[in-house]
Amino acid sequence: MNRTRIITVFFPLLAFTVSTSCSKEDDGSAGTGRKEGLAANANANFLDPQPATHRLEFPKLKGGRSVILTHRLSDGEVNYSVEWDVEKKSNRWTCYQIYAGNAKKAVRRKDQKSRDLYPMDPLWPANAFFTYDPYRGSGYDHGHLCPSQDRVNSRESNDQTFYLSNMQPQVHDFNAGIWEVMERKMRTYITFSVGLKDTLFICRGGTIDRAGQFSYIRNRFIVPAYFFSAALMKYKVRGQDDWQYKAIGFWFRNEGNPGTALSPYVVSIKELEGRTGIDFFCNLPDDIERNVENKTAEQMIRSWSIR
Repeated sequence: MNRTRIITVFFPLLAFTVSTSCSKEDDGSAGTGRKEGLAANANANFLDPQPATHRLEFPKLKGGRSVILTHRLSDGEVNYSVEWDVEKKSNRWTCYQIYAGNAKKAVRRKDQKSRDLYPMDPLWPANAFFTYDPYRGSGYDHGHLCPSQDRVNSRESNDQTFYLSNMQPQVHDFNAGIWEVMERKMRTYITFSVGLKDTLFICRGGTIDRAGQFSYIRNRFIVPAYFFSAALMKYKVRGQDDWQYKAIGFWFRNEGNPGTALSPYVVSIKELEGRTGIDFFCNLPDDIERNVENKTAEQMIRSWSIR
């Protein structure tokens, strides 16, 4: 198996990267050979030595005591990436892509009776997490950020979504309620028709940085008070050659919510950045980034056909 392990440790003015070889170039092509045509811009991650962080799904890296964990499949393709805060022992966000090639259903969800259903992340540096699974008996679900159902194209890709690094504690009736509604809705945008091309670039997480946006339980295990999702779609209209871009943001409180209407939770990318302190889609050319992040909630609800 050819799997890359990439961990960056940030210090003031310095960045050290440890990696093994990989079999695919990190060109943001969604594994299909389609280059993103990224242009230099003021706030991109392009100076970071890890090529994966230059992909469109990545937000601006926080640095400090955070590391980037990029999970690859045996063929070298990026499955998903995580920004992990070593000091807080918590996921800040998970980012990944969905496109026709990895949206096909070929396997079932990992067996829920597996003896090791939620394994430790093999990419974690030393002392990055608890020595036990703090979710068990806590009253919270293991809330996937890259959902299992977004990775049913292979056994390997699905199993990787169960790493504890891809989890945040969620109230069950939120995880199985409005959050799942949002996940299902986003999957509907990928098309399989000949002549149509599209890719979703997704970044999701729970709030772990600002006072009032999280709490602690059990030996300082962080529980986010809010969850967010930012999605960028790159697509072509039939008969046109130019790529088009649109984005959408969601903001939810981590509480029981069996509702099905998503429109009350839509926020602009700019507003989502203000609430989270995260700079989403920073690797886009500046003009496209400004355009997609400044669309109002009403504009996004219409363009994404959200109810």
